[in-house]
Amino acid sequence: MKREVRTVVTSGRQQGRSESYLDYQSVPRLMTVLVRDQHTGEYNEPHTHRHGQLLYASSGVMRVATEKGLWVLPPKRALWIPPGIVHDQLMLSPVKMRSVYIEPEASVCFGRSCKMLEISALLRELILALAGQSIEYPQEGRNSNIVALILSELDVARTLPLQIPWPCDRRLVTVCTAIMENPEQAHSVGYWADKVGASSRTLIRLFLHETGLNFRHWVQQVRLATAIDRLDKGHSIGAIARDLGYSSQSAFSAMFRRAMGESPREFLIRGEA
Repeated sequence: MKREVRTVVTSGRQQGRSESYLDYQSVPRLMTVLVRDQHTGEYNEPHTHRHGQLLYASSGVMRVATEKGLWVLPPKRALWIPPGIVHDQLMLSPVKMRSVYIEPEASVCFGRSCKMLEISALLRELILALAGQSIEYPQEGRNSNIVALILSELDVARTLPLQIPWPCDRRLVTVCTAIMENPEQAHSVGYWADKVGASSRTLIRLFLHETGLNFRHWVQQVRLATAIDRLDKGHSIGAIARDLGYSSQSAFSAMFRRAMGESPREFLIRGEA
């Protein structure tokens, strides 16, 4: 996706901490937490970790991309990234990143593919508690309990079906980028086929082959991610439904329930619990 971004390279230690992920690669701890605040538009170039990573922001929204998909991460959500997965990050607002690194051996049970997880109030507070420690924190007593509880909470965290599969074909990338940047638009496959110089049949085939979704379902995933972001920001359900082109609030709520297993209102209430 083409955006004007500012690449960030950070290093140095402050109060026993570092803002560079490189300094966390060989820390003799089962789990560590990177603390970094970043501005809107800052971009962390593609990189990888030997650890499993729970990419989480206590406030703010970021977009994360791998070769297989995109995720938009608002507060109360995090992305599980297994060891060795190349990913980047783009800050869509000011972000307070509190990223958890877990040793590879302890990461295996959380899966070998990226997935978005819901962060409970308890898990959030546990992450922030560990983030308040130095990198090489004392491992006895309270800290040991915090680490064990984080692992336990991650094990039962709800997975959210919010991946946006990303294509490789140049024509499809052009279409998908335009839709991501303006999810309110309601253009047809035929419209996009004309824009990129392909037939509608070719574009339909490419969507299925490269994303595993048909055009309509791919657009729905984009709108669902956009809707959740806006719900977290306090937009009304009616305004979101209208802005995303749904004929009514009930039509939007029905789509949301099919995808998420609950209504937007239920989703909001549970997120506040």
